[in-house]
Amino acid sequence: METYNNIVLERLPRHLKRYVVAQRYERYTALDQALWRYVMRQNYSFLKDVAYYPYIPGLKKAGLSIATIPNLQDMNDSLKLIGWGAVTVDGFIPPAAFMEFQAHRVLVIAADIRQLEHIEYTPAPDIIHESSGHAPIIGEPDYAAYLQYFGEVGTKALSSGKDFELYEAIRYLSILKEHATTTEVELAEAEKNLQIIQDNMGEPSEMALLSRLHWWTVEYGLIGDLHNPKIYGAGLLSSIGESASCMQEDVPKLPYSLNAIEYAYDITKPQPQLFVTPDFEHLKIVLDKFADTMAFRVGGKLSVDKAIDCRAVCTVQYSSGLQVSGVFKLANTDQNLSYIQTQGPTALAFAGKQLEGHGIDYHSEGFGSPVGNLRGADQDLEDFDAVTLIQYGIVEGQQCLLNFASGITVVGTVQLIVRQFDKIVLISFTACEVYRNDGKEVYFRPEWGIYDMAVGTEIISVFAGAADKDAYETLEEHPGQASFSMTNETEDVKLVNLHAAIRNLRDKGFDQEAWLYIFNLLGPENADHWLGLVELFEIAWANNAEELAHLAEVRLLKFVTLYPHLKKLIDDGLRVAKEEALLNNQ
Repeated sequence: METYNNIVLERLPRHLKRYVVAQRYERYTALDQALWRYVMRQNYSFLKDVAYYPYIPGLKKAGLSIATIPNLQDMNDSLKLIGWGAVTVDGFIPPAAFMEFQAHRVLVIAADIRQLEHIEYTPAPDIIHESSGHAPIIGEPDYAAYLQYFGEVGTKALSSGKDFELYEAIRYLSILKEHATTTEVELAEAEKNLQIIQDNMGEPSEMALLSRLHWWTVEYGLIGDLHNPKIYGAGLLSSIGESASCMQEDVPKLPYSLNAIEYAYDITKPQPQLFVTPDFEHLKIVLDKFADTMAFRVGGKLSVDKAIDCRAVCTVQYSSGLQVSGVFKLANTDQNLSYIQTQGPTALAFAGKQLEGHGIDYHSEGFGSPVGNLRGADQDLEDFDAVTLIQYGIVEGQQCLLNFASGITVVGTVQLIVRQFDKIVLISFTACEVYRNDGKEVYFRPEWGIYDMAVGTEIISVFAGAADKDAYETLEEHPGQASFSMTNETEDVKLVNLHAAIRNLRDKGFDQEAWLYIFNLLGPENADHWLGLVELFEIAWANNAEELAHLAEVRLLKFVTLYPHLKKLIDDGLRVAKEEALLNNQ
């Protein structure tokens, strides 16, 4: 993985590095560069008045410019000065991974760039949204702190099986919408499938609710006075369509509070309402209120039940500090939590580091253990000293019988007692049997081998993923380059070459003959020619070639007649070019 000489990236854990791809800057075409330039010029023209953070200073702090698509080396050279970094990924990555990157102060930037037909907004991640939206405001310390803190909380959030289905459906639909070869039938089928999943989600999970807070703040947040707010959300900062429409009075502006979790969102449509926070500290207060309801802070049976519903790798932490990571299943139907059980590969850890000899190879078929106090004990087993251990017959090499207050019995020969920081976290037995005294359940039999019993009075925390992800996860090789599947496979080669000629005209100086040659190739038979004509108008206007500028403007007006949906884009392009030339001549 390329780290761009940025220590923030060098410190990324291995399991996150597998999502990173090479940017391959040479794959961006002249049309891509023109698209970036148009969006950024429009953004600055509008956002300089409505964005919370001064847009140009923010761009410079993040190593961005209006003129060209950002290079990851330039971004990291700038971002590392404020303790952040940036990496490129190939489109969507799982929400948990996205959150964890954020917790490590790393911006995740999709390497692809949207198609021309989606210049105002794209539901799929792209370099315009991720870099021009998220990066400029990172220079605001209070916001950067909130973003990192959100990542830390989000990394712990439990998902549900339905969440994964929804994620895949949204991901697939977004890619279809951005791909030029998608048919109407394919699109309709994907939209229908997404709607079916959305209509049958059931009770929203922690991650689903947390993603709403993320959406209404990090992506679509407003800040300041309720009646005259400023934009700070990346989705708005990077959308030349919605950044303007969202400020209209018919889009309700609501005070930001924990009630925002009641508002679901649709990534493919403009937002029906937005939330306004008075300051970034308020965002952290609201996030803390929600975090107090999450399983990683609550623990107990309800939190373990959430982990079971998750159907993915989670971690439960005993009061002793022992962490058990795996896919959890129902172990008992009691009102109180008396036993935990995983299925498949499981690992044991302490303070986020895997215990030696207790990885997924050793516990390949699952792990189970009681939770609670020994019957009649006046202190927790995890706190037993050497004398108390002897009193209860817990001596290495000797057989002992442990009766838990929950009605579970463990009987076997003690093989090993494991301590961490003066806490007993694990006791291993041979010739061991574990069962309920009522005879309803046998959890372990002597012929199954060594029984490793976790020690702890209660489950104090439950969170998503493994405690030691680098040790737990299978680190498959991830492709080291971006697919660029959205745009470059379908771009019109002639159109790309025309934009290359236009860029050459701008970079090497104005040439009337070259201008006319390109102009004559940009006819109204192709709707996509509008952007090239806007650029030609801009070049002519900036060079006081009024007759040529008039030619381009007249042709653009014909485009508006033929393609009414282009009216706003063309009008805005002409307006910004004239405004910029006026400012330069003052």
